[in-house]
Amino acid sequence: MGNLKVAAYAKSVCIAADQLINAVLGGWPDETFSARAYRLGVLDGRAGWRRVVWLINKLFWWQKNHCRGAYAKESSRRHFPPNEDRRAAVGCK
Repeated sequence: MGNLKVAAYAKSVCIAADQLINAVLGGWPDETFSARAYRLGVLDGRAGWRRVVWLINKLFWWQKNHCRGAYAKESSRRHFPPNEDRRAAVGCK
């Protein structure tokens, strides 16, 4: 397996783990914790979640506004596999 395939696989596993953690903490199962924090902290204006957004963005210091980017990817469904039907990917008929 090439380095790019390994990196893509590792990224997918990290996203899946992130979504699992978010679901365990009461969030939507197909949403990352970063996207949830942005949605609740910035879009809904909840003060506690704004602090979470600040902390996550500091942890991902090499990415400009990580949480906003995560929310944009969730909104556009860019984390879905290429050439996959969205409905099939989430188990809908």
